[in-house]
Amino acid sequence: MSGRVGDLSPKQAETLTEFRGRIQDVLPDLPAQHDHYLLRWLRARSFNVQKAEVMIRKHLEFRRKMNVDSIISVEPPEVIEQYVSGGMCGFDREGSPIWYDVIGPLDPKGLLLSATKQDFVKSKIRHTEMLQRECRRQSEKLGQNIEAISLIYDCEGLGLKHIWKPAIETYGEILTMFEENYPEGLKRVFLIKAPKMFPMAYNLIKHFLCEETRRKIIVLGSNWPEVLRKHIDPEQLPVVYGGTLTDPDGDPRCRTMIKAGGPVPRSYYVQDSVTVQYDSSVTVSRGSDFQLEFDVSAASSLLRCQFASDGADIGFGVYRRTKEGGGQKVSEMLQVLPSERYNSHLVPEDRRLTCPEPGVYVLCFDNSYSFLQSKKVSYKVEVLPPPDGQMPSPRSRGDRRPR
Repeated sequence: MSGRVGDLSPKQAETLTEFRGRIQDVLPDLPAQHDHYLLRWLRARSFNVQKAEVMIRKHLEFRRKMNVDSIISVEPPEVIEQYVSGGMCGFDREGSPIWYDVIGPLDPKGLLLSATKQDFVKSKIRHTEMLQRECRRQSEKLGQNIEAISLIYDCEGLGLKHIWKPAIETYGEILTMFEENYPEGLKRVFLIKAPKMFPMAYNLIKHFLCEETRRKIIVLGSNWPEVLRKHIDPEQLPVVYGGTLTDPDGDPRCRTMIKAGGPVPRSYYVQDSVTVQYDSSVTVSRGSDFQLEFDVSAASSLLRCQFASDGADIGFGVYRRTKEGGGQKVSEMLQVLPSERYNSHLVPEDRRLTCPEPGVYVLCFDNSYSFLQSKKVSYKVEVLPPPDGQMPSPRSRGDRRPR
């Protein structure tokens, strides 16, 4: 049995009922509550109800952390909007939206010197949510469930610039995000115009993909236009990809929908345009972290940390002590801003956090994942009083700790 509505075994139907009951407390917070949606999570975990429950609850944490419900209305930085190639264009013969990733024009280094890794992850979440919204519209329009997209991956021009290490790491995070939060959201991937170096590039990212996703990748040969037309009506396929669709002005590449991208002008490079006078610097040893403590005396105070690292990325997170006195480990504290690895060696970071309540806040620069390299971090931290009141200057303490 396929594990889809109308094709469930008795055991699968029983598991679906159990799954719905176990997540009843969070069901209203999900983007959809119908059986089609819940079955996606069960199929992703082979109908193991415990694993599916863990997965969907983590997804809700992800939605809250990334403000996913409102992310479509948030415009990405101009450099991403202008110079990331690709886009949504047309529908396949089954009514699923089609997304085009056009690799050749991408300038990974220029983009990552002009926007943060987190900006890129958020822009991909935004794209994914737009595609999910389009699936819902198609479901209503066609009277049938549309839940997955077709992806056309145009590899013409794939070169060494695309396998730059920070670019591969960023792409890996995006793939992991998609796998963990949008299960069964991909119907098939048509990979076209693959150059000789494609196998090397694929080997660098395939470990981010689950086996089921790998099976959906179809590498096409020179007859790719013919194969695409079997799955996509020519009227829904741009001329440049073997169809008859053009932009209103006759553009065969449909660049109003599939963005052209291109080299990023140096005027966008953040390090060329932003100068920060940091107050302090510290070398965080390999396999360890460095913690800064701040006593915040008023709720709604703004905690701001600007930082940059030399040579490689650094982890950063914010926590609040839940016990008085020293000795409490970061793992025992309340997580306020989850720790992430930031490419602050490429783009300086400026993280801001409104403190929900007074207490001792711990800023943690984390290098525990690095076995070989120490990291120099320059930083400036400010605690600003809430708008309606004043507060005494915060006291700070710094502490290096091995993991």
